[in-house]
Amino acid sequence: MAGAQRRLRFSASMSSFAGPPPLSTNPLRKLATDLLSERAIDVPFPPGETRPNLRRTQRFALNPLFLLLEAYERYGPVFTLRIFHANSVFMLGPDANHYMAVSHAANFSWREGHMGDLIPFLGDGLLTIDGDFHRRSRRVMLPAFHHERVARAIEVMAPEIERALAGWREGARVDLYAWTRRLAMRIAMRALFGLDPDGAAGRINPAALFEQALSFYSRDYFLQVLRGPRTPYAQMQAARAELDGVLFEEIRRRRATGERGEDILSLLLDATDEDGDHLSEQQIRDEVVTLLFAGHDTTTSTVAFLFHELALHPDVVDRLVAEQETVLGERSPQADELMGGQLKELDMALDETLRMYPPAWIGPRRSIESFEFAGAVVPGGVPVNYCSWASHHLPGVFPDPESFRPERFTPEAKAALPKGAYVPFGGGSRICIGMRFGQLEVKVIAAKILARFRLELAPGYRLSVRQMPTIGPRGGMPVIVRERRRSAGRPLAAAA
Repeated sequence: MAGAQRRLRFSASMSSFAGPPPLSTNPLRKLATDLLSERAIDVPFPPGETRPNLRRTQRFALNPLFLLLEAYERYGPVFTLRIFHANSVFMLGPDANHYMAVSHAANFSWREGHMGDLIPFLGDGLLTIDGDFHRRSRRVMLPAFHHERVARAIEVMAPEIERALAGWREGARVDLYAWTRRLAMRIAMRALFGLDPDGAAGRINPAALFEQALSFYSRDYFLQVLRGPRTPYAQMQAARAELDGVLFEEIRRRRATGERGEDILSLLLDATDEDGDHLSEQQIRDEVVTLLFAGHDTTTSTVAFLFHELALHPDVVDRLVAEQETVLGERSPQADELMGGQLKELDMALDETLRMYPPAWIGPRRSIESFEFAGAVVPGGVPVNYCSWASHHLPGVFPDPESFRPERFTPEAKAALPKGAYVPFGGGSRICIGMRFGQLEVKVIAAKILARFRLELAPGYRLSVRQMPTIGPRGGMPVIVRERRRSAGRPLAAAA
């Protein structure tokens, strides 16, 4: 039976859809809990900078990459930094990534780590739940991300991209980051959830609401703890309320009418446990918002960073264009070509972009039991983080890490990387469920832009990276559109 129509059942060991108990969002209670937990540890923290320091906290908020790389050079792969009020342990490098994400993942909690900070906006979705409930929830959604279903999503992606490109003209100035955010949100709404962005969902601007809500996480730490009218927290909650109004209306409409499709929302509505119980409306809402976030935010930043690097490396653009003309001519790429490695130059450019700018740049956890790694003992019950962004910039793993060099990711070079060296999508049982969808989407967008245009950075533009909670270009990314022409001087036709 079609994946969206079949009812999912689980073994007796997975007999309940009861979610985890709610976490308090009271910032003072969280501060007190963190301080009390730190006082209760029975082994010392690994070496590092453990005294309170406002400048360190500000540096971490504005430029964590260089702070972490400095600490790595000074202390090695395991160290402690006091950020704001609490000590946090950081583990960097391929072995650390593999240890936390794969081999010893069971000793780390997502929900009790700083992933829980996302709950006030995202709710309790895949990013903030652990254990059996996470495994059940992931199992419900996996059919929507099977290879064949992802490949069919190009039927939604392609016309949406053409629609978004229709207004581009020679010499136009475009904020590529904002443009891609709107596009990726429309694609996620249609392809993942069967929502019409021009219908009922069109009453709001989901992309702008996500930007408003997520901007809360890039604000100064001291502003994030404030509550009350006109605070960043109130603005985030206002955005959430607007999104929730549309989502709950759609959930109730589909339950009342029985309307279903081949989308994740239908899977969530029809899923049952061993006792025939369904997910609650709130649980469905939380998974939808989590996947809308993951399904558009990472694509948005990756497209922006990719074209930032291409604007600085015209030789790479020439190779990409030559490859497309050889493999595709003037036609649009097909899903099997993009997912099957037939555009190798594009694959390598994307992999190198994700090395330099992994959107999910940090993996915040909380240790459950104390453990030893790389000669250091780490207490149980404390924040522990791996950081793909910093690990991808270790010169011992990726020589000249600040340089954009797609040739690092030839099939042979990629296969020779140490286990855990390249983790833009995490790893293990919690590797990003939408990884293939996101990669396909970025490649389709890139291929269609490259077929018709070259993008130049706007005069005077300098990239500044912000974290909110995924990394992206602070203040957007203004580019100047140039129509690409063949050697004979004839403009390329729009891809069919």
